[in-house]
Amino acid sequence: MGFAFQERYQAGDSPLHLLDARVKVVATLLLILGIVLTPQFAWPAYPLIWALLAGLSIIGGIGIGRLARTATLALPFTLAAITLLFTTPGSPLVQVLGLTITDAGLGRFLAIVLKSWLAVQAALLLAMTTHFTDLLWALNSLRLPATLIAIISFMYRYLFTLREETERLLRARASRMAASPTGRAGGSLAWRARVAGGMVGNLFLRSYERSERVYAAMLARGYKGQLRTLNAPPLSRRAVLLGAVPVAILLLIELVALIWWR
Repeated sequence: MGFAFQERYQAGDSPLHLLDARVKVVATLLLILGIVLTPQFAWPAYPLIWALLAGLSIIGGIGIGRLARTATLALPFTLAAITLLFTTPGSPLVQVLGLTITDAGLGRFLAIVLKSWLAVQAALLLAMTTHFTDLLWALNSLRLPATLIAIISFMYRYLFTLREETERLLRARASRMAASPTGRAGGSLAWRARVAGGMVGNLFLRSYERSERVYAAMLARGYKGQLRTLNAPPLSRRAVLLGAVPVAILLLIELVALIWWR
């Protein structure tokens, strides 16, 4: 099937690709936790953490620039913390629309932005070097609830199906519309809104009906509410040691940052 949706995973044979998926999941969670717990005003820690992530991306054969650019997609969500600029007590720096930005507020906001950017890069490293099926297998081996793993699996797989249904509706609409020489077609904004609403409702009905057919087919093939996977092989000592290296480096960075901050 020709999916327009592009996976983050990049096939490769780098040491990061070949590392046990369970080790990568645990190491990624520890890296994100360490990034979140970094003292806010320990500024030297942030470039050191980024250097660690950049080194891992080089080992995994992933471009540093691409990783950094992709992680910026999450930065708009940090605007939810923009009120810290005005509500955090501190020395005033500048006034904007009658609101005073303090030095402490600016520092806290920048720390949140940097932590979010670095944490997303750590998650992207996992997604770019671990196939989704291996990721599900790792989560199952780590004893996550089977229902949660099944929901994640179905959500991922049927995003493609939902995209196909959407493309069919768009093709059907395009084949029934007469475009003008300027490329515009259709009536007023209200008319376009009604058409879009009808398409959304049609998409919901199609998706619901197709999900019923898929579920019936799964039951006919022996589905009993949980995904079946092969037994997990034992973890090798080498894989555990390799996964512990970046975590140990991050702990060292955090220790140095904590001493410097105090």
